[in-house]
Amino acid sequence: MREVMLIESVEQAGALLSPLRMEILKLAGEPRTCTEFAESLGESPQKIYYHVKVLERAGAIEKVEERRVRAISEGLYRAAARSYWLSPKLLGQIGGCLAQEGHDGIPSLGFSAQVHLAGPEERAAFLHEVQEAIQSIATKYGAIDLPHREADETPCSFRLILACYPRSEGRGAP
Repeated sequence: MREVMLIESVEQAGALLSPLRMEILKLAGEPRTCTEFAESLGESPQKIYYHVKVLERAGAIEKVEERRVRAISEGLYRAAARSYWLSPKLLGQIGGCLAQEGHDGIPSLGFSAQVHLAGPEERAAFLHEVQEAIQSIATKYGAIDLPHREADETPCSFRLILACYPRSEGRGAP
């Protein structure tokens, strides 16, 4: 399993940008069958099989083994990577109406920062500030406490996701 898989096509991104498929990927750190995914997620094996095949075509999940169970072939699937990153070039194709023209003429939008938190008090303060910032943005642009504003009212609609993870020195983390 790779540490990072760079998502470079709109088709790959489309396969990953599904809440159920993201849940499947979260569970796919260890090989599992579609039946095992289905039991964990409270879905039918047929529905999970469909989504696993979409992820497999996108290269995000791999069949690592096949076994026979009562005359039926059953695949075991595992995530292809520990994390998935959207290519900066792809971001403009997905969110073109939000992105600005970059130096090379490719629409892009991105943010990256490394944060150092000294202890529990600083971590708590950081979390509080992040929560306030996200709530302020969401409130301003219609996501929180604005029932009069429909999601499809504007030509562009986006989901904002923030991910914080511990940086693993020496493991080639981005």
